[in-house]
Amino acid sequence: MSPPAATNEAHLVVRSPPLLGSVLGRVVGMLAARAKCPIDRLDDALLVTDAIAAHAGEYAVDGRVGVTVTADDSSISLVVGPLQAQGATGLLRASDLPGVGNVLERVADATEVGHSDSGDEQLRVRIAFQPA
Repeated sequence: MSPPAATNEAHLVVRSPPLLGSVLGRVVGMLAARAKCPIDRLDDALLVTDAIAAHAGEYAVDGRVGVTVTADDSSISLVVGPLQAQGATGLLRASDLPGVGNVLERVADATEVGHSDSGDEQLRVRIAFQPA
């Protein structure tokens, strides 16, 4: 019997949204490496972080962008929040590029608008290491 998979997690709160892209990209890269994420999916995860970083500040509560990044043997997940009312939907819509479509929905295996236990709005994004 093999031991259970280790899960790595980081919680970020970035008070300067323009810094989110570089900080989030590095954290995702670090956790993906620990989880032995394939390079092609790491590239996809970094595209997702760029799309989130480009617009999350517009929907953040009090100008602070919170992101929880979790990685295990099978996937990497990002939870962005707390967001303003309709912020998760707005963040998804903002990821739509002309001629390309919605980056988050095309690259990620799952996107979900939801709420935290305290009722705050969140956007959840999951990138699987192996295709479904």
